[in-house]
Amino acid sequence: MTAGSITDVVGIRVGHHTDVDSATGCTVVLCESGAVGGCDVRGGAPGTRETDLLRPTALVSEIHAILLSGGSAFGLDAASGVMRFLEERGVGYRVGDAVVPIVPAAILFDLGLVTGRVRPGPDAGYEACESARSGAVGEGSVGAGTGATVAKLHGADRCVKGGTGTASIDLGAGVVVGALMCVNALGGVRDPESGEMVAGPRDADGAMLDAMSLITSPGYDAPRTPPGSNTTIGVVATSAALTKVQANRLAETAHDGIAMSVRPAHMMGDGDTLFALSTGAVDAPSAMDRIAAAAALCVTRAVVRAVRLAVSLGGVPSTSDLEMSRGGDRGRDQPGV
Repeated sequence: MTAGSITDVVGIRVGHHTDVDSATGCTVVLCESGAVGGCDVRGGAPGTRETDLLRPTALVSEIHAILLSGGSAFGLDAASGVMRFLEERGVGYRVGDAVVPIVPAAILFDLGLVTGRVRPGPDAGYEACESARSGAVGEGSVGAGTGATVAKLHGADRCVKGGTGTASIDLGAGVVVGALMCVNALGGVRDPESGEMVAGPRDADGAMLDAMSLITSPGYDAPRTPPGSNTTIGVVATSAALTKVQANRLAETAHDGIAMSVRPAHMMGDGDTLFALSTGAVDAPSAMDRIAAAAALCVTRAVVRAVRLAVSLGGVPSTSDLEMSRGGDRGRDQPGV
């Protein structure tokens, strides 16, 4: 099965800034011709920018890019570089003689994996825009997912490498749905289509454990990670023409994909945030339910790809390295604390 990419949606381009040495980066999703946007925040510790503009009652009807960034709240600065890139090209919301690009953003916490002193800023956001393409999208330990980690229920010293992933589904008649996800979750990751555990907190012997079994076991202690240091953020997009109300609804239903693949999801220490984009290339007024279902499925596939394609970094092992070291054994379904 071909995974596809969010760039299969007409009008979408994606670019990354990746700093492997500092284990951080940012990712930009460009929709320079304008797209109807929506947003839904489910995590208890979000870091966002311009999300109020995406409410159905807000004035602005179109946005021009979305930034996903590492660097915790500092990483929101990278959106200024995206704005500069778009302003130079005359892209934005026109107010008299001024052009104001609308760039909502969300961040994840990657401080301290290698260093906490290097964070994506305006130059990183600008560089991500310069690298944006409509073709294949880099996945794994790239962009905003460069320093991402998952499965931190046994503490940061027993987590697994997270990353960036993308997927798309063609519904026919020109209607395409895609997702791009940056996965830095407290919970583990399962592939809901196969039931396979992709990543889980490691025990003392290095075996991955089922995160849901672990967190609900009677002897479990609270995770030894700083509050707010986890997040799954992403973008879903469709070529179908949606209203602003429908775009917000799409962002809401796409969270089902996080809930199916990240277990547990939407915790108080997570900042889980999803944006939705409609480029409006196709009029498909009766396809909303199909689009919503496809978006959730794309999110699950993108989450799984983000973790499977990540590489070991900063002392945190990838799932592929863990499998090699254990001869293909993915772990156990019992907590075994």
